Amino acid sequence: MRSKNVRASAEKIDRTNLYSPAEAMKLAKETATGKFDETVEVALRLGVDPRKADQ
Repeated sequence: MRSKNVRASAEKIDRTNLYSPAEAMKLAKETATGKFDETVEVALRLGVDPRKADQ
């Protein structure tokens, strides 16, 4: 069972849409429901080969 605030926040997010990093941060701030400092983890794939120094 979810609270009214969490359900309202979930309605703002389209799970099929790919958001830009700026849009994602804006949505994260708008939909924050915790009474503490929430964190966001980001994983990036850079496509760099660590064996090649010129990249």
